[in-house]
Amino acid sequence: MAIERSNLLSMMKLSIKVLIQSSMSLGRTLDSDYPPLQQFFVVLEHCLKHGLKAKKTFIGQNKSIWAPLELVEKLCPESIDIATSARDLPGIKTGLGRARAWLHLALMQKKVADYMKAMLDRKDLLSEFYDSGALMLEEEGAVMGGLLVGLNVIDANLCIKGEDLDSQVGVIDFSLYLKDPAHNEMTAILDQKHYIEELNRHLSGTVTDLQAKMESLEKTNSKLVEELTAATDRINSLQDEQEELRKENECILQSSQKKEEVTLQDSQVELETYKQSRQGLDEMYNVVWTQYKEEKNIRQELERELELQVGLKQEMEMAMKLLEKDTYEKQDTLAALRLQLDQVKTLNLQMFHKAQVHRNTHIHTIYICCCVKYLWFYPYYILGDKLKTLLPCLHRLGLEKELRSEKEQRQSLQKALQREQDNSMELRTQLQQLQGLNTELHELKQEKQQLQQTCEQQEQALQEMGLHLSQSKLKMEDFKEVNKALKGHAWLKDDEATECKQCQKEFSIARRKHHCRNCGDIYCNNCSSNELALPSYPRPVRVCDVCHSFLLQRSSSTGS
Repeated sequence: MAIERSNLLSMMKLSIKVLIQSSMSLGRTLDSDYPPLQQFFVVLEHCLKHGLKAKKTFIGQNKSIWAPLELVEKLCPESIDIATSARDLPGIKTGLGRARAWLHLALMQKKVADYMKAMLDRKDLLSEFYDSGALMLEEEGAVMGGLLVGLNVIDANLCIKGEDLDSQVGVIDFSLYLKDPAHNEMTAILDQKHYIEELNRHLSGTVTDLQAKMESLEKTNSKLVEELTAATDRINSLQDEQEELRKENECILQSSQKKEEVTLQDSQVELETYKQSRQGLDEMYNVVWTQYKEEKNIRQELERELELQVGLKQEMEMAMKLLEKDTYEKQDTLAALRLQLDQVKTLNLQMFHKAQVHRNTHIHTIYICCCVKYLWFYPYYILGDKLKTLLPCLHRLGLEKELRSEKEQRQSLQKALQREQDNSMELRTQLQQLQGLNTELHELKQEKQQLQQTCEQQEQALQEMGLHLSQSKLKMEDFKEVNKALKGHAWLKDDEATECKQCQKEFSIARRKHHCRNCGDIYCNNCSSNELALPSYPRPVRVCDVCHSFLLQRSSSTGS
């Protein structure tokens, strides 16, 4: 490994030196057909391949320098354009071709030295791609990075699209360096000789490896031929079985078509009966709904009347309280008036007795008056005696005046008593009216309770009718699904679908096609990994994600 590193480094020095000297004579602008430039790319490719780990693939082991060059895209963001253009170039299919295109583009941008330095600084990442002792992991790699800085003086104008970068043979042409008189030194010739010997030894080892691979490939080829013959026999037997299965399938299809016709007729009869029952239910629902609206309006009117009656009741209670207060006050006044009446009666009795006495004295008063008329004719001594008899008569006259005033008071008290009796009669009538209103309130409350009970019963009936309608609608949907299943969905053929309907990914050997048993479209395994029991299939079958979510949502709504 050390000898190979030293030889490759010396070849890199020679190629860069020859390239720079020749470009100075050509005005520093080089084309892709320039031989020293081609040899430089070949030597650089050998340096990058030195110690590269081989990756195992289906065909065999593969060594490609494109994997380590992709690290530059992460380390230097400005190299993203080069990497993307190298990937997108038409006609390039291998990683080696992409790596060669990348080197050409980096040389045109004069960034080869910068990108190589960024790679060489991250030896921890390069160790994943190179073995220990490789040129990129040792000091020779750092020297090579320094040598590449001199290429910045060169202007390269390379055409990549027309070249076949995948199949170019990367062989170093030593004639360019041996003919040059400036490099006829013995050391350089010896280095070239050692390198050629080492290269021949390496090529002889690869030839032996290829011969061993050829022998193993011949053995595997013979085994594959035997397996192919067995497979052809198996294919023939499978074709016979397929023909038998086709015949059985035709018989099954005929029987299933007959069953479908019978089930379609049954479903049509059931649909007609369901439509008739649904019309009757709709009519019943409309009638119940109108009754419910009428009952609701009556209930609202009753609630309003109740509110008015409650307000009237409160007003009547207030009036009753006020009337009770008035009755108590009037009873007190009646008691006082009765006492006064008793007193007046006693006074009247006394006055009656006095009146009888005064009637007797009234005659004496007339006599006195007559006597007074004749007093002027009698002498004074006779008058004195007469006056003694007249004094008691004058006292009786004062008593009569008092009797008259008491009679007037009695009459006024009787009038007040009559008024109080009239008021008490009015209060009694009002009390009777209040009692009647209370009975009417009680009756209205009973009517309200009865109406509430009828409303609740009607609401329960409406809810039951709604449940029956929802169940009938769900049965209708089930009938529709059964009809769809019996009639058959638009079952796509395998040839018509090239990509998954949901994720839009193309089908391949790894991504297989699967039919959804509900909608009939074709999906990949990830988009149709669910299973559900359908009306047309007794067991759970494959269903796409969209149909799975739809059917689960509908089943949850039917359950609720």
